[in-house]
Amino acid sequence: MAATAVLDIGKTNLKVVLFDAEGAVLRETSAPNAPLPGPPYLHADVDSTWRFILAGLAEAAKSHEIACIVPTAHGACAACISETGLALPILDYEDKGPEEIEIDYAKIRPPFLESLSPPAAGGLNVGRQIAYQKWRFPDAFANTRHILFHPQYWSWRLTGVATTEYTSLGCHTDLAAPMRGPYSSLVGALGIGQLFPPIRPAYDVLGPITPEVAAATGLAPATPVLSGIHDSNASLLPHLLNRPPPFTVVSTGTWAILMSVGYTRKRIDEASDLYANINVFGDAVLCARFMGGREYAIISGGDTASPDLAALQRIIGSGALALPSFTGQGGPYALRKGEMRGDTPPADRSALATLHVALMTDDLLTRLEATTGDLVIEGSFGKNAAFCGVLAALRPSQAVVVPADQSGTARGAALLAHWPRPPKRALEHQAEPLALPGLTAYRQAWRRDLA
Repeated sequence: MAATAVLDIGKTNLKVVLFDAEGAVLRETSAPNAPLPGPPYLHADVDSTWRFILAGLAEAAKSHEIACIVPTAHGACAACISETGLALPILDYEDKGPEEIEIDYAKIRPPFLESLSPPAAGGLNVGRQIAYQKWRFPDAFANTRHILFHPQYWSWRLTGVATTEYTSLGCHTDLAAPMRGPYSSLVGALGIGQLFPPIRPAYDVLGPITPEVAAATGLAPATPVLSGIHDSNASLLPHLLNRPPPFTVVSTGTWAILMSVGYTRKRIDEASDLYANINVFGDAVLCARFMGGREYAIISGGDTASPDLAALQRIIGSGALALPSFTGQGGPYALRKGEMRGDTPPADRSALATLHVALMTDDLLTRLEATTGDLVIEGSFGKNAAFCGVLAALRPSQAVVVPADQSGTARGAALLAHWPRPPKRALEHQAEPLALPGLTAYRQAWRRDLA
């Protein structure tokens, strides 16, 4: 059976996922992902990731015919490519180095209404990453022949073909101009326009795998590789193609990215970190974000189990609160130091974390003015039944929809292999609101203490 192999390069996990032509998962291989320390700065472990990709494809090829390979990867990441490989290590966006140049960078940063990309900590704005690399490491940067965004770095590794793609360019990079496009004034100010390869859609076939990849994996030499897609946009894609607007997709993992489609009011707000990504069609999509998975892990102490109703009720009854931000990255509270108030037994920490991420999601939906339409929970939060039930209770006028298959990013990326065929509607269920007396007052206390 011919299969599509999706390379899902996340901030926390790596996956090779095989899908059949109908979108069913055939097999999945995963491994943890972690950056390497400097020098010269915190950076991606590309060698380890490359070994994982080759091994995953080789193992998959033993049992399936691979018809196509599609990379998808997290945003806020770009690679400076020389004639022979990386001119510089790929900077991890949690490195604080780019903040050193903020005074000079602010002078050339495009206005928010041009880029729709709000300023963020560390290297979350790729434009500031590139400026930092160019200004702090000029000799190495001078060897750069191409700047590639994260998914396109891996498609280049597989094919040797360099390309630029809309969803990665438009991922809060400061480099895009979503309303007039494609590039913002920053590209000219940095003098890097010639370093971006031609723009090709996420579904374009760049070419076959290289002979070296074919030899290492056992794949057919003619196996095609697509340009690839930003991971949150991959989660959005199935719904963009077959769900009537308005709706909001909450794509979750290390980050929670809220993407609202079809609302008549377009509330872009730099101060609240409400911004726009660019979808696979090149259109702006209203977004909000917070580091949901990371904040959940910090508050819960690493407990990933979905809490029961009794634990949630104990937290609400006790008045214990988790107040953002525990990561200092993303969202309207990024500059506020996170704190936990009240006594929470270790066994109830996951309940406190669940209430926190549900309240944050509810807060951002309100800021987006996404008050009608489905709320689709993709990714790790979709596996937390308590989170879905609390969110449904907080927003009773909206349906909280949970796909049965929580491989939303990879599943969306796999659709590109059959473009433009509409996808089959995935199985899903609607979360029932949890009966939690005192939840409304608990939300009011949480909001009051953040005011």
